Amino acid sequence: MKRDITERLLAARKAGRPVALVTDLGTGLQTLVYEDAIHGGFGLEDDLLEEVRERLRQDRSGLLTDPEEDEDGVQLFVQTHNPPLRLLVVGAVHIAQALAPLAALTGYAVTVIDPRGSFATESRFPGVSLHDSWPDEALSALTIDNRTAVVTLTHDPKLDDPALLVALRSPAFYVGSLGSKRTHAKRLERLKEQGVTDAELARIHAPVGLDIGAVTPAEIALSVIAQITAVRRKAGAA
Repeated sequence: MKRDITERLLAARKAGRPVALVTDLGTGLQTLVYEDAIHGGFGLEDDLLEEVRERLRQDRSGLLTDPEEDEDGVQLFVQTHNPPLRLLVVGAVHIAQALAPLAALTGYAVTVIDPRGSFATESRFPGVSLHDSWPDEALSALTIDNRTAVVTLTHDPKLDDPALLVALRSPAFYVGSLGSKRTHAKRLERLKEQGVTDAELARIHAPVGLDIGAVTPAEIALSVIAQITAVRRKAGAA
């Protein structure tokens, strides 16, 4: 690997900037593909570039063949380098206690946010990053990116609504909120009054989670992580 490529790759990883290292296995040349730029020893046709970026979004390293380059096809190896996936949970409730370990098992760095000191405790959330700030302040400080999912679970508008205001105007790939259809309808009215657009409101997955008939906190947590996964993998989720 050339020094320039190495330095740029290390800089991207340090900055938490998604990047894919693409190696032409025939020539040994390498190129870095970012979400909005490309740098290196060779260029890529638009279709291949989009495929590399899609693999970057999906964390899928591996071989990629360009069948149009020659009869044998050019063999490229795509190695993705992404910052960690994150799940920011507003509300240190029973569902959050079940959701945190499930999310960790599926590759998420979990942060639970709750200003109520008796809820967000190490004994209730062992090994989980905890924030006792007000949710909107915590979410702003945590710098939400497009590898972040946000879920609000408190059922308290004083906590959930400000958090949603921040999340809906961020690049978060998923925003979900606990509550019945009736509760959500009232939530939408409140958020509209605060200037949230219809397009932003449409981003909220509520009632949160896939409809699997979940009842217990563990079942609801399972439905939530399943929906987050479906949205991230673009498998389709209402």
